[in-house]
Amino acid sequence: MDRLELNKRLELVKRNVQEIVKKEELHNLVESEEHPTAYVGYEPSGKIHMGHVLTVNKLIDLQKAGFGITVLLADLHAYLNQKGTLDEVRETADYNKRCFIALGLDKEKTKFVYGSDFQLGSDYMLNVLKLTRATSLNRAKRSMDEVGRKMEDPKVSQMVYPIMQAVDIAMLGVDVAVGGIDQRKIHMLAREELPKLGYKAPICIHTPILLGLDGTKMSSSSENYISVDDTEKAIKKKLNKAFCTAGEVKDNPVIDLFRYHIFPRYDEVIFERPDKYGGNMTFHSQQELENSFTSGDLHPMDLKNGAAKYMNLILGPVRDVL
Repeated sequence: MDRLELNKRLELVKRNVQEIVKKEELHNLVESEEHPTAYVGYEPSGKIHMGHVLTVNKLIDLQKAGFGITVLLADLHAYLNQKGTLDEVRETADYNKRCFIALGLDKEKTKFVYGSDFQLGSDYMLNVLKLTRATSLNRAKRSMDEVGRKMEDPKVSQMVYPIMQAVDIAMLGVDVAVGGIDQRKIHMLAREELPKLGYKAPICIHTPILLGLDGTKMSSSSENYISVDDTEKAIKKKLNKAFCTAGEVKDNPVIDLFRYHIFPRYDEVIFERPDKYGGNMTFHSQQELENSFTSGDLHPMDLKNGAAKYMNLILGPVRDVL
């Protein structure tokens, strides 16, 4: 592989990530392997929102960079984390799969695996039991603090959850584990403990946790997020009310939609405006957009209208399959 091709692949892999553990290992992997592998595990629970889509975008980047992709539909994990009965979470897993394909994952090149299809096997369970012997209760609980439900009174099943996630990485045989930065403690457990069981330590790619549309933490109870099944009207209404201070790009959830969701999919973004307000504006990069917004040339309402337009273009195919 020539240096230019290598750099292009690495640029795709590293785009819009918060952390890579470790960068030199990733560089060596991409340089030495023609088809490295990566995975994300999704706990089927509730609606798919743009926080989930951020990791889907990263999988698409990795797929374009030559990675083989596995999506773990972690139905047993959801059951252990009190997200419903096994039948309920399996139904949600099927829904997730349809969404991810509609969002752009290559159906023919993506391997979808249900956790319950392999996590009850004897080899898997023996590895889980081995890892329980090496993991303290305190560490298991700390690993779950960011992702667990009702962690003020955790169940034993939730202490097994991060151990199973580490074993998932080993049994799926992937090179890279991808997830939000809230998965970091679980991934570090995998990196430290899997080699002791005879498996390689995974490289870890962590995406940021996005703010909700109101500028606070994204939360299902606050309904401050865009869901993939929101109607065009609902998306426009949510964005009209979104927190968006004029001229400010930091901690601006509307700016973040362009950074993490829109520009990765579109080389050109056009804001349609009446002539009396300056006419249409066209941008070819996130930096161009931010410069115009910071200078005041692009009004917050223009930004919101443009975000609504492109988010509906992105989510239209998802709504069509639901």
